[in-house]
Amino acid sequence: MSFKLTILGSNSAIPTVKKHPTAQLLNADERFFLIDCGEGTQIQLLKNKIKVHKINHIFISHLHGDHYFGLIGLINTMHLLGRTKELNLYAHQPLKEIIDLQFQASNTELKFPLFFHPIPTDKEKILFEDEQIVISSLMLKHSIDSSGFLFREKKSTKNILKEKIETYGITVEKIPEIKKGADFKLKDGRIIPNDELTVVAKTPHSYAFCSDTTYVATNAEKIKGVTLLYHETTFMQDLKDKAIQTGHSTTIDAATLAKQANVKQLLIGHFSSRYNNLNIVLNEAKSIFENTILATDGATFDFDLI
Repeated sequence: MSFKLTILGSNSAIPTVKKHPTAQLLNADERFFLIDCGEGTQIQLLKNKIKVHKINHIFISHLHGDHYFGLIGLINTMHLLGRTKELNLYAHQPLKEIIDLQFQASNTELKFPLFFHPIPTDKEKILFEDEQIVISSLMLKHSIDSSGFLFREKKSTKNILKEKIETYGITVEKIPEIKKGADFKLKDGRIIPNDELTVVAKTPHSYAFCSDTTYVATNAEKIKGVTLLYHETTFMQDLKDKAIQTGHSTTIDAATLAKQANVKQLLIGHFSSRYNNLNIVLNEAKSIFENTILATDGATFDFDLI
């Protein structure tokens, strides 16, 4: 099962020639989840050769423009391309009113079902779940209501060793329960432990997305041990006061949360346009959490390699 993240936009509110506002695409076994949709997301999808019809779920963290101004254009493009498959949108309730007004003003009746799933602002909630993945909201703290997202692969069944089937005469009927963790009882009463019969298929991946927000200490336990944590670092530590004033985080805030949560890797982004040299931003974060990397437009991260 593939699990890859592509950065479509890594900057904060003001785009630059090389950096677009926030947008990311998570590929979970060829199912594509779009996370935020800043201005220019369509172009970035084209540049990265990602077909828009593959996107069936869109998650919007909050209603500042640099996180959703590309959404109406993207939905309209899907409409113009003749999409008929349903699209699921997860966001705070006011976004539905914005979308309805936009399409009402342009007299547009979409050719496909658009299902809006409101994200509660006062509690965390499972937003989507199937047999392979569960996606939950996270409580963030920003200047307006803001939600993070936690993507967790479900534990896959174990693989049974073929030689053990022959050695112990395991019947076909017993294989499914053994793959789920059961031991095997021989005719003479001996118990063969599951660990001897199986191998773990693979460790499930997890991804936490936290933007925009100030430092939220309680989230450390909720995202504990995730494979990859994306956390905004709009400012460096010398602008800590400005970060607090605007509801954002510094490099040290993000790195501290990553360390407390014992994540495998920290990915930082949502950079202020004032920083032309992102290496200084990276180095400050690494002073607290060494395994930190930069989110750069067009970069793809394979979770199997983290």
